[in-house]
Amino acid sequence: MQLVVARIGRAHGIKGEVTVEVRTDEPELRLAPGAVLATDPAATGPLTIETGRVHSGRLLLRFEGVKDRTAAEALRNTLLIAEVDPDELPEEEDEYYDHQLMDLDVVTADGIEVGRITEISHLPSQDLFIVERPDGSEVMIPFVEAIVAEIDLEEQRAVITPPPGLIDDNAEIASARDAEAEG
Repeated sequence: MQLVVARIGRAHGIKGEVTVEVRTDEPELRLAPGAVLATDPAATGPLTIETGRVHSGRLLLRFEGVKDRTAAEALRNTLLIAEVDPDELPEEEDEYYDHQLMDLDVVTADGIEVGRITEISHLPSQDLFIVERPDGSEVMIPFVEAIVAEIDLEEQRAVITPPPGLIDDNAEIASARDAEAEG
């Protein structure tokens, strides 16, 4: 099975290094020197990682055969794809691969059906489940411990404890003026 593990960003310097947007919780495993990765678009790969280093908080990679800035810039926006055994599990207990979470049924802790996970959006601050509701509309659920109470892969469901307003229109609007009016 194939997993997207990174997206190539801009060239860095003149010797063929590129910045990468990491999309895996295991970059030391998936993006290590010697790793051979498929690409999207496929015509740019496969790419073999020659070196990797962190510079100013960003991962920089150099690929075999990419020796200058022009060649590195030509790789911009290419997705790096690793081949992974479908039965492989992440090292940490509360970590999941996207393919494990796709199509899970989403229900509230009291059993109300919310929908089905159709996409996972990886944002800088947190991941989001894009959940398709039975009526065809979508709702975004932050994949954070305070909201996603349980992932049950055997039962193929995610149990959530959403705050008011996340999946319904019953948001609690609080403001300092309300408190002053009551006081």
